[in-house]
Amino acid sequence: MPVLEPQSPQRPIPPVLLLNAEVKRPRGRPRKTAQDRDDGNRRAALWQAAGALFRSKGFAATTTRDIAAAVGMQSGSPFYHFKSKDALLFAVMEEGMRAALARQQATLERTQDQTPLAQLRGLVHTHFLVLLGTQSDFIPVMLYESRSLTPAQRDTLSALQSQYENLWVPVLKALHASGHLRAPVVLARLLILGALNWSVQWFDPHKKASVDDLSDAAMALFVGGSVASS
Repeated sequence: MPVLEPQSPQRPIPPVLLLNAEVKRPRGRPRKTAQDRDDGNRRAALWQAAGALFRSKGFAATTTRDIAAAVGMQSGSPFYHFKSKDALLFAVMEEGMRAALARQQATLERTQDQTPLAQLRGLVHTHFLVLLGTQSDFIPVMLYESRSLTPAQRDTLSALQSQYENLWVPVLKALHASGHLRAPVVLARLLILGALNWSVQWFDPHKKASVDDLSDAAMALFVGGSVASS
């Protein structure tokens, strides 16, 4: 049987050392908990439902109770995620613009090795999807409810819109240099986006024209050539 030697009692660590001890934290961003992810999902569900309701009923006629009911929440629950209905209105517009900006950036990345004509066609097609697709509620909300925003909120949206429009400039400059686009680039950008944006007023998804049809017609109108040409 082994002989067990008596062990000296451990000396307690003074409290001051515990207070001053460096706590090692894992490197990198902390992982999101299930609660964090759920909170983000609920926020997204709220502003998306609010966008649909603001579009169909109008901002003034929509109540937070309507929005809560649309996502299966109790009437006061939206205020846990957004301070007010006004904050929800801004979220609809801001999140919509950020998503549109990300989609156009992805389009340019996908077509970066293609001709300027193909790049323009990609921008036009994606713009039609932004305007007329399933996540387009923020567009009419921006058109008709911007008066309810604060000046600071308008400035934020204006900056996002400028970023979105500026994505088109290098492509239009390349087309102008090649002779495909004869109008001055600044005016061409304004005219092209103005014409595309007006489709919100008249496009009917139940008729025969598709987004691809619209994109091809717009290309024929603006640059008068096929995408395959260089």
